[in-house]
Amino acid sequence: MAQKHFGEHDKAQDAAPRRKRGNARREEFLHAATEVFLSSGFSGTSVDSIIAKVGGSKRTIYSYFGNKEQLFTTVVEEITTRAMGRFTTDDIASVDLETALFSAGRRYLEVVMSPEALQLYRIVVGEGTRFPDIAAVFFENGPGKASKALSRILEEGADAWGIPKHSATKLAEHFIGMIRDDLHLKVVLGLRNPPTAAEARSSVRAAVDVFLYGIKKVQLQL
Repeated sequence: MAQKHFGEHDKAQDAAPRRKRGNARREEFLHAATEVFLSSGFSGTSVDSIIAKVGGSKRTIYSYFGNKEQLFTTVVEEITTRAMGRFTTDDIASVDLETALFSAGRRYLEVVMSPEALQLYRIVVGEGTRFPDIAAVFFENGPGKASKALSRILEEGADAWGIPKHSATKLAEHFIGMIRDDLHLKVVLGLRNPPTAAEARSSVRAAVDVFLYGIKKVQLQL
């Protein structure tokens, strides 16, 4: 019995390094897949092209991710989650509404204008109708997550800020849409470069003012 107990303990000790190696290998595949997908798009990417970067086999990749679609879905989730990590709202819940909106708007614009997020957006838009699950993952971990985070802030501060609590979700969606506006679309289409820091501040400032005070007051300042 003692020998059997020792053997089980020995196997448990061996399992940890194997898991660590497996996790490291999975990250290698994921990093390579991200590079290839972002440079070649979904349709232009083959599993063989990913293997060519890091070695291995299709069988190994499929054991981690299932298939090419699931691998791309994982890439989408990783990028959007990483990008949205910069959109933190914990420290703006206790400030005044104008400051909260300006801070949230600046952070969100920075996220959506990052090169990685822009390229992913282009790919998802191109592939979303064929693979709606991918589009759903992108939305829930990107724009949808930003709207929900801001909605919670508006709902919690509704009484102090004079906001109808039942409208918090719709108000948050409107504000996030105002932050993207045509500026994001122009950059996505390659019609202009991402905004400078000064342009970003000005764009967010205008969105905050329209949101808070309405167009009649704001148009005198633009």
